[in-house]
Amino acid sequence: MASSSTVLQFHPSATIVSARVQPVVLFNICDSYVRRPDQAERVIGTLLGSVSPDGTLDIRNSYVVPHNESADQVALDIDYHHNMFSSHQKVNPKEVIVGWFSTGFGVSGGSALIHEFYSREVQNPVHLTVDTGFRNGEASIKAYVSVSLSLGDKQLAAQFQEIPLDLRMIEAERVGFDLLKTTNVDKLPNDLEGMESSMERLYALIDDVYKYVDGVVEGRITPDNNIGRFIADTLASMPRISPAAFDKLFNDKIQDNLALVYLSSLIRTQLSIAEKLNTAAQIL
Repeated sequence: MASSSTVLQFHPSATIVSARVQPVVLFNICDSYVRRPDQAERVIGTLLGSVSPDGTLDIRNSYVVPHNESADQVALDIDYHHNMFSSHQKVNPKEVIVGWFSTGFGVSGGSALIHEFYSREVQNPVHLTVDTGFRNGEASIKAYVSVSLSLGDKQLAAQFQEIPLDLRMIEAERVGFDLLKTTNVDKLPNDLEGMESSMERLYALIDDVYKYVDGVVEGRITPDNNIGRFIADTLASMPRISPAAFDKLFNDKIQDNLALVYLSSLIRTQLSIAEKLNTAAQIL
């Protein structure tokens, strides 16, 4: 006698296997969090971008959506969301809705309700969380997709599953991102201070490479062919010049930067003096 059984199943609803976020998205989110209403504990918004054929999601833009949130419900300003998306489409029609973001550490209780709304806006949305508190000077940035839990034909719940997230920055963006992680900042770094920070980071990375290579040579670390090829390709891409020629080239560049800084400071001083003279002439 045949017996029927009901199987509890997970149904991945996403074809997205990884995500890549542009730094401007993080800057927008942090800026929106600073400008949030006093009674709001977090900000919520829409992510814009595109999905490549291999399942990689590229998040390139974002905007905040006003909302009211309580313990058991979340109310989004849907009209504002649609108007903002329509405006973005006029500027860049290639950027479509790919998901939504929220500030805070990880997934919260009302995330399922918001994710359900964005599931009606786009198939397989991604949920991006940004910890704007920067605990211990580090930013917790994670991306999630929804996985449905069903019992037979009945859907019971949705589970958020984390996916790999890639954050790539050029050096100028890295300086700005490091500045965001500092809670107390007196002023923005100038060009020389930014260069100093970049050189310190470069020295730290070179030191890590030295330690890894020494560990492999001494047998303390298991060699990795991929890392070895990456180091070899990096060294091969560097121009072969003598240390003396490199020092001269570097010092010449520094002198050019110092000359530009001096000229810009001189121009600002001249404009300030001219403005004060004009003000004094008008008073007299």
